[in-house]
Amino acid sequence: MDVKTVLQFAATTRGLSLLIQALLNAAIPDHEADAFTPPRAEEPRLLDPAVQWFLGGLSHWDAEHFLFIAERGYLYEHNYAFFPLFPVILRGLAETILRPLSGCLTLRGRLLLAVALGNSALFLLSVVALYGLGRVVLQDRRLALVSSLLYCLTPANVFMTAGYSESLFAALTFGGLFLLERGYTFRACLALSIATAARANGLVNVGFLLHNKSVIALPFLVFQYYGYRVFCTPSLSLEQVSPALIQLAEDKGYRVPDENAPPPLWCLRPLPLLYSHIQDVYWDVGFLRYFQLKQIPNFLLALPMATLGMAAAYMYYRANPTRCLRLGLWDGGANKRPDKPTPGFYSPRVFLYVVHATMLLGFGTFCMHVQVLTRFLSSSSPVPFWISAHLLLLYEPLLQRRSPPTYNKGQQRGTPRTVFLYLPQNPIVHLLSRWKTCSIPTRWILGYFISYWLMGLALHCNFLPWT
Repeated sequence: MDVKTVLQFAATTRGLSLLIQALLNAAIPDHEADAFTPPRAEEPRLLDPAVQWFLGGLSHWDAEHFLFIAERGYLYEHNYAFFPLFPVILRGLAETILRPLSGCLTLRGRLLLAVALGNSALFLLSVVALYGLGRVVLQDRRLALVSSLLYCLTPANVFMTAGYSESLFAALTFGGLFLLERGYTFRACLALSIATAARANGLVNVGFLLHNKSVIALPFLVFQYYGYRVFCTPSLSLEQVSPALIQLAEDKGYRVPDENAPPPLWCLRPLPLLYSHIQDVYWDVGFLRYFQLKQIPNFLLALPMATLGMAAAYMYYRANPTRCLRLGLWDGGANKRPDKPTPGFYSPRVFLYVVHATMLLGFGTFCMHVQVLTRFLSSSSPVPFWISAHLLLLYEPLLQRRSPPTYNKGQQRGTPRTVFLYLPQNPIVHLLSRWKTCSIPTRWILGYFISYWLMGLALHCNFLPWT
C-alpha cells in the first residue's frame, strides 16, 4: 500500500510539474540569457511548435547541452562536462518509441518528448528505490514513507523534470544502494558504476563499496580517455563540421577538435583530465573561488539545503558520539542487542549515509558553485529527505496522534491489545490540507520544499537564474 501511495503521489507531482512549467513558460517572457544556444539542425515540422510551446521550458540552461549532444554528438570542448548516459537514453527513446512521430516531429522535437517521458519514468523509479532503501536502512515504515513523499516535492524538482541527468542519477544511485543493502553486491556495483556515466559525482559512491571501486570508476575513466583521444590526438577536420556550428564556436570562443591545430595545453599535463580542465576554465570551479561578496545571493539560495545537511550531521553525532568517533567501524560493545538495531534516523546503518552527505556538502560549499547544492544533494543522497521526515515526525502533533486501541475477541474493554501511532495514507497531503494547524517546524520544512518546487519551474524554465 505504501509503494502505491508513493507512486501515485510521484506521478501526480510529475504531471503537475509538466503542466505548471508550460503555463509559466507561456505567461512569462524568456530572459535573454548568455547561455549555450546552438542553431537548429532542421526546419520545424507540423507538431514542433506545439511540442516547443508545451515542453520548451525543459530545454533551457544546461539541458541545451544534453539535447545538443543527443542530437549531434560531442563537438565542443565544454560539452564534455556533460556525461554521455543521459543523451544516449534520450536519443534511444527518440529513435525507437518516438520514431513513428518522425513524419511530423523533427529529432529535436522527439528529444523534448523523450525528456518529459524519460525523466518522468526515471523519477518514479528513483522514488521507489528511495522508499525501498529507507525501509531497509531505517527499519521504520513511517519514516521511509514520509521521506519518500517529501522526495516527490524535492526542492530540486525542476532539474528532475527538465533535460538534466538528475532523475537518472538518483534512480541509479538509490537503486544501487538499495541493492547493496539487500546483499546483491554485483548488481549494486553495476548500478553504481553506470551512475558514473551519468554524473561525475558518482565516483563518491565508491565509499559504499570500496572493494569494487575500480569497477565503479570505469565509465568515468573511459569517458575521460575518449575526450583525450578526441582533442589530444584529433582526427577531425573543420571541413567536416557544419559551418553554422563553426561560426558559433568562433563567436563564443568554443574549442573544437582540429587535426590541423596544436593540441590544447591540458593535454600536456601529467594527468590530462578533460573534466577538470572544463570545470576550471569554463565554469571557474575551484577551492574557495566562489567566496565573493557578489555571490551572497547564491549562498542564501543554498542555505536551506546546507542547513538540512548540517542538522543531519549534528543530530546524528549528538545521538551517536561514540560511533562517530570510531568512524562507525565498531560500537565498542555499546550495542548489546545487535539482532535488534535501533530503528529510525539514528540507526547505525545511517552513519555511512550521513558521512557521504557531509562530504558532498563540504565539497559543494567550498569547491563548487554553491547554488547547485540543492540539486547536488537531492539527487545524490537520501539524507536531506530522511532528516526532514525525521523532524516532521518528531515535532508535528498531527503525525503523533495515537489510533484507537484494538481488542481481542472477548477481551474486556479495559485491556487494549495494541496501541500504535496513527499515520494518514499520505501524510504530506494530510499536512498541507491542515496548513494553519501545523507546527512551525512543519511550515518551515514544507514551505521550503513547496516554494523551491514552484520557483524553480517559474525561473529556470524562463531562462532566469536558479539553483
